[in-house]
Amino acid sequence: MVILHIGDVVGKLGRAALTRILPELMEQYRPGFVIVNGENAAGGTGITESTAETLFAAGADCITTGNHVWSQREAESLVEKNSRVLRPANYPPGAPGRGAFIAPSREEGVCVGVINLCGRVFMRELDCPFRGADDIIEWMRRETPIIWVDFHAEATSEKQAFARYVDGRVSGVVGTHTHVLTADECILPGGTAFITDAGMTGATESIIGVEIEPVIDRFLTQRPSRFEPPRSGPAVVCGVAADVDPATGKTWEIERIQREINVP
Repeated sequence: MVILHIGDVVGKLGRAALTRILPELMEQYRPGFVIVNGENAAGGTGITESTAETLFAAGADCITTGNHVWSQREAESLVEKNSRVLRPANYPPGAPGRGAFIAPSREEGVCVGVINLCGRVFMRELDCPFRGADDIIEWMRRETPIIWVDFHAEATSEKQAFARYVDGRVSGVVGTHTHVLTADECILPGGTAFITDAGMTGATESIIGVEIEPVIDRFLTQRPSRFEPPRSGPAVVCGVAADVDPATGKTWEIERIQREINVP
């Protein structure tokens, strides 16, 4: 069974690009399950109910998030009432929503467990994602051999360390957050697929999805600048497709995806 995982969707342009390209990817790969990281889908930071519905309408079966999940006011109610929108599982107890769930795939009789976690290096200090994953993986493995992790983190070393830590216990670990598609996709010795970062879905003429000049200005002057994503123009859809054995949960193959499109 193929799992399709799309990198961080950034703003209106990213949503439009996903709406155009994801159906083509689904036609090509025939995925049994589609995961889309949507933590920057609303105006470049956070997620709302309407932007989540756009991602679901494009073909997402599950939406993962990250450190910007709470940037939009309505995100708390969204993650509370929609089990298919995850926030990182290692937020402390009392945070709204859930960080993991098991759902039926598009293939009859096959379920997929999805875990959303945030790293801690150069990011907000949350609960330990390594130890937190242990308990979730244990209960998920009683229900399904297919477990997929969106590990939203800054440091390459932390992403690699986490993937090695869970190798053989999950089907795949896909890094998100840095918005740059990496070229290190692989199958680890235990059968777990891994890539450091699935890249982004958003403007190519940008700095990780937002307008160029305000970012340069902040580096030059160290003054606050408002970052906005472009609303039209060339865009890219990045992610991975992985072929998973539904009987064992081991992954046979992982492939990088990078599709370009112009959005008027």
